This record gives sequence, C-alpha cells and structure tokens, in this order.
Amino acid sequence: MTRSTLFLLPASFGDEGRRQFCPECAELWGFLHYFPEIRDGLDIRYETIAHPRAGIVDMLGEGRWNCPTLVLGDEEPASGAGLIKTANGRRYIDNARDIERYYAEIAGTPNPR
Repeated sequence: MTRSTLFLLPASFGDEGRRQFCPECAELWGFLHYFPEIRDGLDIRYETIAHPRAGIVDMLGEGRWNCPTLVLGDEEPASGAGLIKTANGRRYIDNARDIERYYAEIAGTPNPR
C-alpha cells in the first residue's frame, strides 16, 4: 500500500433513531479543506456507522474500527513518536487530533490547539 488511507464516517448517518454526524470526522474534513495538498495525497474511504467496519477490519484486524483512522502507506515517514500504533503489520493513527499532529510533524502544517 503506497498511499495512506483515511477512513471517515459520512457527513450524515442515521443512528439511535435520528440523523447524526461524527465531530472528529468533521474536524478532519476542515483540516483537509485547509490543506488540500494533504487531502489529494490520501485515499479517502467512507465506512458505515455499524460495526464491524469492513474496510478498517480488512486492513487492521478485528476489534479496530474507529473513525477517523489513518492507515499509513508503506512510504510514509515513521515520525510521530507516540502517535502511531501498529496492527496486522500496518501502522495507523486512530483519532483526529493525533492525525493532525502527525501532519504537523511530517508536512509542516500548524499544530491543532
């Protein structure tokens, strides 16, 4: 896998009898709007709200299905000490703020506050 894959929930989904959105996924969409050069380098995939989320499980294994999750491509820097986890032989980051911190370190974007 050469490109990194970012898993997000869609902008709107039904759960618990009402329409909802994921605040962390929305935060990342804002980040990607600010930095389209990062967005353009990612394979962005949407998952359903229901578990298991097949695309993430296929890459990382059972029990891992948080959105947002960034699965790092083989060529991506191993920076981000303490931010990167591993599963199923792949490196990943499974929350918005750590994904943003990772790009601050490797791409020079501003750090989240």
